This record gives sequence, structure tokens and C-alpha cells, in this order.
Amino acid sequence: MDSFARLLKESWTLVEEDRDRLSAHFYARLFLLDPGLRQLFPVQMTGQGNRILDAIVTATQVVDDPESFEEYLRSLGRDHRKYHVDAAHYATMGVALLDALRSTAGDGWNLEYDQAWRDAYAAITEKMLAGAEADENPPYWHAEVLTHERHGPDIAVLTVRALQHPLPWKAGQYVSVEVPRHHPRVWRTYSVANAPNDDNVLEFHVRTPVGAGWVSGALVRRTMPGNLLRVAAPMGSMTLDHDSTRDILCVAGGVGLAPIKALVEDLTTWNRTRWVHVFYGARHPDDLYGLAGLEELVAAHPWLSVTPACSDDPDFGGEQGDISEVVTRYGPWTTHDCYVSGSAPMVRATLRALAEDKVPPQNIRYDTFGNL
Repeated sequence: MDSFARLLKESWTLVEEDRDRLSAHFYARLFLLDPGLRQLFPVQMTGQGNRILDAIVTATQVVDDPESFEEYLRSLGRDHRKYHVDAAHYATMGVALLDALRSTAGDGWNLEYDQAWRDAYAAITEKMLAGAEADENPPYWHAEVLTHERHGPDIAVLTVRALQHPLPWKAGQYVSVEVPRHHPRVWRTYSVANAPNDDNVLEFHVRTPVGAGWVSGALVRRTMPGNLLRVAAPMGSMTLDHDSTRDILCVAGGVGLAPIKALVEDLTTWNRTRWVHVFYGARHPDDLYGLAGLEELVAAHPWLSVTPACSDDPDFGGEQGDISEVVTRYGPWTTHDCYVSGSAPMVRATLRALAEDKVPPQNIRYDTFGNL
């Protein structure tokens, strides 16, 4: 396994600086091999079209961790049911992938690399197909928007009810969402911001980036109660360890509050002995849209504390600075279970701070939808 993983990672260095070319060759070859596959993808391929290729490449980077490899791929297979991908499609993708790798790598590619990727892709698709086949849930759920609240120009909090079938998720997980009315076949991942409930209602916190974010823009600016969305199978491992006796540290930046809020809500139903410390950061006080709700939970649960922080407002009455810096002022956190959620730079900075604090890596959980 060590040699296998080494070959995959070594060969990836030949193409990782030319991802655009790799992606373009992969999809051009894929649609040439099977023109019918084009209808499974968005009209505009930029960004959104790379999701399947990115998922496959990510999978090859974790093959040296068999336990994570297995669970990641099975959940990925369940999630990819939303694309209506079957075994024949995966076989065609494999041909296109190898062709794109050879072409992009050029003279540095060799037979050992080729065989390693063939074997890796075969293992990947086997586990993904097994995960999809074992899933008794629908490929996705239709969900009706119940409420929609704006918080400033670029943030919305909305609730939706999954229709027809129960949607099972764990606090801290995320799902893919499609807004078929505005952007069909374009999916974007969002953390669920509430704990599981009998009403099949999910809450999402959405920020739309400036000049981008098709799905996020539609959810913030164009969605209203009564609209229908599609929600795919839950994914992610940023979930609570009920067997642990360690106290808990939660670090949230901006709309990264969503999974942290879900974890705290879940804890209110069973926790009695573990102290829970939530650090919630944003650039400006207006961006701390969820602070009032957290303070209500603090008033009801003595084991919970919340520390807000702002990085760009010297008049803010709470902590000043980036949330990753603020957390270090209150440490050490070496005996805690740590949960981190936010933008990729925020998660990266917080993970670095926790590493400097000597927190064991196995005690840290995070999900991020950017490049770490």
C-alpha cells in the first residue's frame, strides 16, 4: 500500500500545476466517448463541472488510509447518485481520466504510474458503486422552502422541509443543494445548521461571494418560501463522538457557524458533563448574525460558553482579531475534541494554531469546501 500510494502522489505532481488542462482534456475526451453524458452536467461547465473529477482525484490521495478511504468512497458513491451516474458511466470516465493524465503529464508519465492509477480507479469505482447500491434512500429529496431571512446584503438563513421521504443526517454533516428553477444540474454543498428532527426540516446558512456563486446567489437573492429545491445525501465526518469524555472546542468563522450550531443543538439533548466552548468570529459585528441564538442557548445550558470576535472593527466590545488568534489566548486545548468550520483560510489558520498547541490530530474534525 505504501508503494501504491507513493506512485499515485508522485505521479500527481506531474499534473497538479496544470489542473485546467487536465480538466479540459478529461471532459473533452469524456463527451467524445459518450456524448449522452453531456446532459448530466451543467450548461456552464466552469467550476461546477469539475466536481466529479475533483472527487476522484481527492479519493486517490487518501488510499493510504484504508478506513477513511472506504467510508469516504461509499458516501461519495451515495452522493453521486444525484448525477444519475451508473457503472457504464464510471468505466467511460476511467478511460477519459487515464487519457487526460497521460496527455497532461507528458514524457514524465510511465507504465508504473499508469497501472497505479488503473488500480486506484478500479478500487474507487468498486467502493462508490457499492455505496450507491447499498443506499435505500432516493438519489435526492425534493424540499420546499419554508422560511427565508436576509442578514445584510450577502447572507441568508433559510429552512426547508424534505418531502415524501425522511432525510437522515447527523449533526455536523453537509448536503449538496440544487436550485432547479434557476440553475439546473448545478450542485453546491452546504452544512446543515440544525440537529436532526422529526419534522424533516433542515436549516442552511448561505453567503454569496462577490461576482460568483451561482447556487449561493440564487439561494440568497432569488429564493422565497414555497420554492422547491433538491437536496442530496448527507456527507461529512465532522460529527460528535458520543463515547468521548473530553470537553469540546468549537471554532466557527462566518457562515461556518452552521455545523457548529447543529452540533450544539444536538448536545443540548444529551450532554450533561462535557464543557463546550464556542468561538465565533467574523470581520464585522453585523456578520455575527447567529450570536443572539447562541446566547439564548448559553442562558439555558450552564456547560456552554460563547466567545465572539471581530477582526476588522476596533470598537467591537468583544474579542479583537482573527478567530484563530483569539482561540490561542484561551488555550491550551490539548485535552479537547476540536471542531473547526469556516472558509479555507480560516480553517487552515485554526488548524495551524491547534497544531502549535499540540492538539492530537485525531481529536480535530473539520470540513471545508475550499482548498486547504
